[in-house]
Amino acid sequence: MSESMERAQPANDRHPLPREGDRGEGHPTSRRGFLATSAAALAGLTLAPGIRLVEIAAAKPDNEPVTAKVRWGMLIDTTRCQSGCTECVSACGKENGLSEVTKPRTDAQWIRKIDLKDLKTGHALSLPMMCQHCAHPPCVDVCPTGASFKRADGIVLVDRHICIGCRYCMMACPYKARSFVHEPHTDQNPEVPRGQGCVESCTLCVHRVDRGGTPACVEACAAAGHNAMLFGDLNDAESAISKRIREVKTTQVRADLKLDLGVRYEGI
Repeated sequence: MSESMERAQPANDRHPLPREGDRGEGHPTSRRGFLATSAAALAGLTLAPGIRLVEIAAAKPDNEPVTAKVRWGMLIDTTRCQSGCTECVSACGKENGLSEVTKPRTDAQWIRKIDLKDLKTGHALSLPMMCQHCAHPPCVDVCPTGASFKRADGIVLVDRHICIGCRYCMMACPYKARSFVHEPHTDQNPEVPRGQGCVESCTLCVHRVDRGGTPACVEACAAAGHNAMLFGDLNDAESAISKRIREVKTTQVRADLKLDLGVRYEGI
């Protein structure tokens, strides 16, 4: 697996166009240049009534660059996560403009609840599954246009300007964390642009994180009194999440793949 590609960038530039030399080897310069030029020309197209991609990308100017000094991550305590509770799923949908899932095979799901049971011991648990924000994301490796990328702070995103909807990333993801947008959307959060024909997944609510906030799912879980989700800087030894990871046994799903996940689980 090739080394994942990172970019330091202004925090407001959520969906940047690739620059020459950003993507490393394996992507011909002529192709990169063509895609970047084409995307820039199309950036003014309307994504939904009243929402234009170029306006969203520059909505909140911020000169603070994203750096590798921080690596955002999440720790989920499955002993606190309640079976049947979908507060995190609902909060994600409301925050990011996702409709209620009525067609699980085709509707976008950025976070979904999974109930597991050990047939030998009878031990049951419930947990949310979303993009694991890998340090070495397979989705980035297989993307033919460079639309899938990892920010310097560890958040894995999709550049909708150049996503061609090939769905290679969906096939490469071991966690089934990505969704393809089959239908047009009109009721959107201007800070979270979505478009038919693109692939998308959990962004850790990057638009909130870049303003010093936390993901909507984490807030909702705390408001419900479960406090099963902890978000913070994995690179800061004094952060609450780092301290907790040192204190208890945590698990990375499919750790055998050695992807170095940003999402960890306690109790599985």
